Amino acid sequence: MNPETQKIKQKFNPLDFCAWWGRVFLKLISELGAIALFALHGFILIFTAPLQIRKIVQQVYFIGVKSVLIISLIGLFTGMVLGLQGYYTLVKFGSEGLLGAAVALSLIRELGPVLTALMVIGRAGSSMAAEIGIMRISEQIDALDTMDINPMKFLVAPRIAASIIVFPLLTALFDVIGILGGYLTGVVQLGINSGIYFNRMYDSVVLEDVTGGFYKALAFAVVVSVVCCFQGYFTHMRSGGFGAKGVSYATTSAVVISSVTVLIVDYVLTSFLL
Repeated sequence: MNPETQKIKQKFNPLDFCAWWGRVFLKLISELGAIALFALHGFILIFTAPLQIRKIVQQVYFIGVKSVLIISLIGLFTGMVLGLQGYYTLVKFGSEGLLGAAVALSLIRELGPVLTALMVIGRAGSSMAAEIGIMRISEQIDALDTMDINPMKFLVAPRIAASIIVFPLLTALFDVIGILGGYLTGVVQLGINSGIYFNRMYDSVVLEDVTGGFYKALAFAVVVSVVCCFQGYFTHMRSGGFGAKGVSYATTSAVVISSVTVLIVDYVLTSFLL
């Protein structure tokens, strides 16, 4: 046998390949288990005395109120684009009267919860991870432990509670403004009868569509808050870097992982809700 061929065969060992995939799978399972326990611990602490009402209100303001402008802006232009694209698609089939139903169902069922979650990730989720990560590397979390203050209850639980409160509200705001954007494009710009626009919407949208969108918003609230807080809380355990570099990696990971997870959860929930 050619010595070079023998070297190649020695380098490629199927057992090593299987072992590598096994390590990746075990690491993934371990990470998912750690996040699940982290989420369960944080959720339990929401209802444990003393209640962090003031911290929850502060986070509601930071995550919710400060996101209203960007959510309104994105919702308006999303609805306008849906109205424009939907009109030129439906008019080919002589069904432009269904534009109101198409815009409303697209926003309420799918685009409203998903785009709201993605916008909050970019505006508030990254800040959660960075803030908690800086507190970790500057030993402020260790100081809380020293003072017998539970860092999970003080830092994580209020953020989870606030996210659960504001995500459905922001989703509702996104849906309403998106429908208004579709109205501006379809009725004001393109001349569809306003009565037909709202009547078709009223006939097509049912309570299950609205509740399904809110279920998604609640699920996204838990995913975003838990993943972002988890990445920041365990910044010091990252192997990729320490100090400021570790915080930057944690913030990037929080945004990427939570965004991908939102899309995965959206697919799973859509499969069950349809």
